[in-house]
Order: sequence, then C-alpha cells, then structure tokens
Amino acid sequence: MERTVGGRLSAFGLWVWALGVGLSAAQGLSREDALAAVYQGADIRAEQLFLTPTQLNQVAARAGTEPASALVARYLATRNGEVIGRAYVDTHTVRTKRESLLISLDAQGGVMRIDVTAFLEPPEFRAPEPWLGQYRGRALDDDLGIDRAIRPIAGATLTARAANGAVRRVLAIDEILRSAGGGR
Repeated sequence: MERTVGGRLSAFGLWVWALGVGLSAAQGLSREDALAAVYQGADIRAEQLFLTPTQLNQVAARAGTEPASALVARYLATRNGEVIGRAYVDTHTVRTKRESLLISLDAQGGVMRIDVTAFLEPPEFRAPEPWLGQYRGRALDDDLGIDRAIRPIAGATLTARAANGAVRRVLAIDEILRSAGGGR
C-alpha cells in the first residue's frame, strides 16, 4: 500500500485499496478456476456462437424466459478429442445490478455445477453454494422451477428467480445447439 512521508495511508492509496477489496468481493470465482475444477485435466476452448432468430424463439419457448442476446458465450471441454462437457455464461439483472453465472454441463446436458463469477448486488442477496447445488444433475423439465424441484431462498427471491431463469435458458440453449449439431 502507498504511504505518505508521515507513515499514514494517503487518501488515494486507501481509495485504491478499498476499491480493490470491493471489486474482489463483488466477483466470484474466476471462470478459468471454475472450469479447471469442473473439467479436471480437460482441454477447454472458448467459443462465441450466434443463435438464429428461429433458435432464439425455440429457447424462449423451451426455457420460458427470453435470452438476453443471440450471442452465446460457451466453453467446450474435451479430453482425448471427446467432448466431456460444455459450460455457458449467463449474465442477467437480479434487481438492478448484474450477475454472471457459469453453468457447467456434462456431455449429456445435465447440470454439473453453477459458479457465480460476478455479483454486483449486495452480498446478502447472493445465492449460497448449497442452494446452487440443487441444480446438480438436473435437466430441463417442467419441475425445474422455484417451489417445484428447487427450494426458494428466504430473503432473496429475485436472486432465486434470476438464477433459475439462467439455468433454464442455458439448458434450452444447449439442447437446441446439440439438436442442430452444434454441441459436438
């Protein structure tokens, strides 16, 4: 940290340090660390895909929620040339600020893990790891919803709804891309 001649923190140095602490608290696990933990020993390649207007409509109908964009950020995990999974980034608004989730799927399209990579709302509204763990092994069906197969979060209803919508979108996108031959 920067210090003044008198040994006190300068106002600028304190501001930079506080900003760094605040930003690191708002950020979750890095995408690279999360991917390495889920797909241990795999080769991981980042892709950017664009959904067609027809695919966007299919995602909305299947997920029950509109995709934010036709642009899809996906990571393809392979081992010995075989696809072992795909992970997608879903960035959405919770209340008034953004959250990014990295949703990792197995080769068949089931949820393996969800990592919060950015959360700009107050920390008390962030979904806890055990709650996110409810999605493990899940596929897209009518039961994949809050107060159905997924328990709500007391005091963080908007976070729960936003995360559930993100999982449903990702699962729908993955199904549609795989059916179109884009899931490899």
